[in-house]
Amino acid sequence: MPNQGKPRNRFLFSKALWVLPAAFLLFFFLVPLVKILLVMVSRSGVLSANAILQPLLFTLWQAALSMLLTLALGLPAAYIFARYNFTGKGALRLLTTLPFILPTVVVAAGFSALLGPRGLLNGWLMQAFDLQIPPISFMNTLGAILIAHVFYNTSVVIRIVGSALVQFDPRIEEAGRVLGGSRWRVFREVTLPLLRPSILVAALMVFLFDFTSFGVILLLGGPKFATLEVSIYTQTLSMLNLKMAGLLSFIQLACTFGLTLLYTRLNGKRSVPLMPRLKGEGVRKPHGIFEKAAIVFLVIILIVLIVSPLAALAIKSVLQMDVSTQTTSLTLAHYRELFINRNDAFFYVPPAKAALNSLYYAAVTVLISVGLGLTASYALVRQQGLKRWLDPLIMLPLGTSAVTLGLGFLITFNQPPLDVSSFPLLIPLAHSLVALPFVVRTIQPALASIPASLGESAASLGASPWQVWRKVELPIIHRAIMVGVIFSFTLSLGEFGATSFLARPDTPTLPVAIYRFLSQPGAMNYGQAMAMATLLMLACALAIGLLEKLQVEGSAEI
Repeated sequence: MPNQGKPRNRFLFSKALWVLPAAFLLFFFLVPLVKILLVMVSRSGVLSANAILQPLLFTLWQAALSMLLTLALGLPAAYIFARYNFTGKGALRLLTTLPFILPTVVVAAGFSALLGPRGLLNGWLMQAFDLQIPPISFMNTLGAILIAHVFYNTSVVIRIVGSALVQFDPRIEEAGRVLGGSRWRVFREVTLPLLRPSILVAALMVFLFDFTSFGVILLLGGPKFATLEVSIYTQTLSMLNLKMAGLLSFIQLACTFGLTLLYTRLNGKRSVPLMPRLKGEGVRKPHGIFEKAAIVFLVIILIVLIVSPLAALAIKSVLQMDVSTQTTSLTLAHYRELFINRNDAFFYVPPAKAALNSLYYAAVTVLISVGLGLTASYALVRQQGLKRWLDPLIMLPLGTSAVTLGLGFLITFNQPPLDVSSFPLLIPLAHSLVALPFVVRTIQPALASIPASLGESAASLGASPWQVWRKVELPIIHRAIMVGVIFSFTLSLGEFGATSFLARPDTPTLPVAIYRFLSQPGAMNYGQAMAMATLLMLACALAIGLLEKLQVEGSAEI
């Protein structure tokens, strides 16, 4: 009888694994979305066709244009990473990964430090030519939005298309050339058709990210460039028109869910006849002037696009201008001021306190998202019948913007004890919804790769389920768990969309504090924003370095 009870207990335990993540998603994701729809139909408010069509059309237009520009840079970059060896390739690959994980407020601060009215380039031109007005008008333009989106999403194209190129069997191309095809013809008629699914997946993902962009539009686009995300934010916090905000959220949700379903379908068709190859096979050094010049030109563009705003951000954080002499000097005053609230302002607490808030929320987010991610991953692996509906449910937050999520939380959890003022864990709960799909996508493949015979062998030797997990499974999946920890911690640290709805004036996070300081006049406020953004950038750079070291073995090298 005891032997019969153990399998039954394991069966019940594996069945119960899905309950916790499903309940979490139901209560903190689906319920807020339903509340948004109820607000849309039940609240009174002003509805305007122009207020709907204008942001919707601009959202589609800027996302499509940003996607095309990103592909124009990302596809050649993916090709040179996959096919050529050149000096500094590893460092450049790491550098191109950094923008994707950077918070939007850091990116906005970087471009402001480089090309804004008080940026390095405008300051140098004004001094060199004795100008009174900044000659470069970059902020609050469509160009600023497009460049920032290209900065952000080029790494997506490099990773997706580059991974496909890395696994591409070089013998297919060699066969085409043996049959008389030129290098261009073989690429056009053989390589490109096989890569088309990966290119479409990359394009759709970039479009989805640009469609749901919030911080970039809000901070770099200005008031005349309003997307659906920015309009939801404005209608909620500035105009208090929840009915319009709910309607815009519904339209945004319908669009993003449609894009997510299309992405899932295309991604499922991405299995083309590609084969893993030996390390270094199909990769060579550039030959001829044309190849060398093309690689140098592309590398320069990538370095200028990625390095210049981040370097300008760090430089501006340690520069101070003397108003009387109109000269600049190095200083650490902006960093020292991060620990001081000279005016004792309630709404602008010392930035160091905001940093502590961010670290606390990020730590709680790690506990929630990794704990739920492990449980969901085990449920998906052990209960294949549940995968059909549980996997899409876990991925749903990827198709929901953080702004819509923040609005849903604000509407749903507005009564004690679950409200912003009395339950500060709402912020890490919202962050966990964003991080959970990434954690599951990281841990589940590693868990599924463990042969069932390993656990069965350990159990037959007398190991308890806890010992099997600790001594057999954990050593195999611990790297994937650490990747999930770093991903969730970094995503929480830089999250801005949902937090802008939920953060109280006296408990801001670091991204919210950066946005507030950038919005205020004064050189010291600007300098402190640069200092905070620099520290956040360094934290993200450290996370990228750790992720590269923890890269799961067997993953494609680009």
